[in-house]
Amino acid sequence: MSVPALMSRTSFVELNARERARALLDDGSFRELLGPFDRIESPWLARQNIVPQADDGVVVARGTIGGVAAVAIAIEGAFQGGSTGEVSGAKIAGALELAAKDAKAGKPIRPVLVFETGGVRLQEANLGLAAMADVHAAVVALRRHAPVVGVIAGMIGCFGGMGITAGLVSRLIVTRQARLGLNGPEVIEQNAGVEELDSRDRPLIWSLTGGEQRHAVGLADDLVADDADALADAVRAAFERGQPAEHQSERIAFWRGRLERLPATPEGPALRKLWMGDRP
Repeated sequence: MSVPALMSRTSFVELNARERARALLDDGSFRELLGPFDRIESPWLARQNIVPQADDGVVVARGTIGGVAAVAIAIEGAFQGGSTGEVSGAKIAGALELAAKDAKAGKPIRPVLVFETGGVRLQEANLGLAAMADVHAAVVALRRHAPVVGVIAGMIGCFGGMGITAGLVSRLIVTRQARLGLNGPEVIEQNAGVEELDSRDRPLIWSLTGGEQRHAVGLADDLVADDADALADAVRAAFERGQPAEHQSERIAFWRGRLERLPATPEGPALRKLWMGDRP
């Protein structure tokens, strides 16, 4: 990208959740549902001396994408690391369920999920886990009737139960700054020790879980520059391609075959060399 282009672009990574949702929807179509003034916040955080947020860290907006009705769901990484609790999980699942209702009724709908999350909010324990299960079920139910597009930009990435959610969407778009996995590097280091994984080793972390690597080995469908307009174009193009022939989570034999070929030391370059030839 040229210097003038770099200077004129709008970084999607630097936008907050509300700005990200607005950037992906057609100009002038953004209409937020259950916003901050509705005071939908967690009843559990204050009991632990944690200041809650009025939208519980999830922005849900209706609008259009490419002129077609859409719902954009964006997670706010700046609030509790983008973690999902009872309320935020219910907002995500509820929005997806309403989208499925529209799709079943024959109304075109374009649902997009913008991930920026470490997974389940541990302060809400089983309530967060139950909400995550509802989100997974809602994605699977909706994708039978309409493509569900996911976006991971950075810098927190997408981990934990939301990492599973990202694996369930119809098409996944990432930037080079994105990260995707089940357990984050800090969690691995805390539980297994720095000898197992040094979370401060940024080149190592991105060689394993970074957006470029995830795209190269087929865990993400599109790799896009950190540019709000470019990501909006990629989301619109993903919907225009329609449903994939087979969702990634349905390719059981394919993924089992990959696991059987997993090397003893699964470093990023080794995985790319091993798996790029059979990229789905």
